[in-house]
Amino acid sequence: MKCRRCKATAIIDLPSHNFAFCQDCFIQFFEKQVQKGIEQYNLIEKDEKVLVALSGGKDSLALVLVLSRLGYNVTGLHIDLGIGQSSSKARGVVERFCNKHEIPLIIKEMEKEGLAIPKVKEKLKRPICSACGKIKRYYFNQIAREYNFDALATGHNLDDEVARLTSNTLRWDRAYLSDQGPILPADDGFKKKIKPLWRVTEYETAHYAFVMGIENHYAPCPYSSGASFSILKSVWIDLELAMPGRKFDFYQGFLERGRQAFFDEEQVKGKILSPCPQCGYPTSSDDTCGVCRIKAAVSEETI
Repeated sequence: MKCRRCKATAIIDLPSHNFAFCQDCFIQFFEKQVQKGIEQYNLIEKDEKVLVALSGGKDSLALVLVLSRLGYNVTGLHIDLGIGQSSSKARGVVERFCNKHEIPLIIKEMEKEGLAIPKVKEKLKRPICSACGKIKRYYFNQIAREYNFDALATGHNLDDEVARLTSNTLRWDRAYLSDQGPILPADDGFKKKIKPLWRVTEYETAHYAFVMGIENHYAPCPYSSGASFSILKSVWIDLELAMPGRKFDFYQGFLERGRQAFFDEEQVKGKILSPCPQCGYPTSSDDTCGVCRIKAAVSEETI
């Protein structure tokens, strides 16, 4: 199999693009796809400060590396969730990576915030994944605000976005459908959120991480068993094998022809936000925000 561009021996075949690439041409292809995704929806400019959420997995590390190589001003943010060896290994991977590539890094420890995930799991009567996600989003935004970043970037790839879109569509969750996309503009105390990997698949991102020699933390979270997104991703893997390119067509079609209708509908409804009286985080609650209520539950206060 030959590289479609330079005719050297190919190392990867991408049926959805009808291309095979050698290593060097694949790196160029991947980085051009990311740049194209940034330009298509005006995600960021070169002079903006971008905070990149780093879990230690291949996607987030590939994202911060490609943004750095493309000339963007990036800083990493790692949330240490305090989940024993799992968190220690993930943190070590992120620290080594950022040191190797000279990328500034901010670390926020949940243990010091009274929100170590094992303690949260003990106190709450609902699924821990929901609370963990809320906590991470809270600190992503708070730190982006505190350090005056222009945008917060996450490593969600095309597979992640298609799985989320499928889940939201199956439930016809209009609120979530309205804000799904590569960019969520800054609004009401929330920093701009972007997903620069939206045009590339998980397979392509994994291959980029491999050829770039990225060490990543690949062990699943001990609390993530049975996550619905994993099931939906499996369904889409089978569909993509039978119909190459269908993932991108589905997502791109939603962005071009479906999202605006849901967005307009939610804008008409409106959403009144006010600062949390304890921490200042934007909340639609008449009381404290969700994370302050979780903190109260963990510390056994009355909520």
